[in-house]
Amino acid sequence: MNFIRNLLIFTGVMSVSIGLLAHYTGTALVHPFIWYILGFFVVVTTGAYYITRLGISYDKDNFQLYFFGSMGLRMILSIGVIFVYVFLFSENELQFVFNFFVLYFLFTGFEIYSILANFAPQLKKHNGV
Repeated sequence: MNFIRNLLIFTGVMSVSIGLLAHYTGTALVHPFIWYILGFFVVVTTGAYYITRLGISYDKDNFQLYFFGSMGLRMILSIGVIFVYVFLFSENELQFVFNFFVLYFLFTGFEIYSILANFAPQLKKHNGV
């Protein structure tokens, strides 16, 4: 449950930041679909974390397989979302991609921190370090 609490705090901070940025700049910097993008990353980050967690519970020797698999899934889903947006909507494509990748890198950093903070002690005990 530590991950869920941290994810809620991180999402809350991101929501307040986005809200303030949108309030003060309007749509100059923030795309109108930013809330959908934020929701997408909350769902994808939660899914990737639990894929890694499930993989570690079954096989601690192959931590890298599950970790990089979840990162690959995140990347494929993200590329799919960007392609769908570019083909369906022709407005503010550059702004959408910029907002998307800012959140992509922030949530990827959060996920890496969470995985290493939560699973590193378990992996050290397993490897005898």
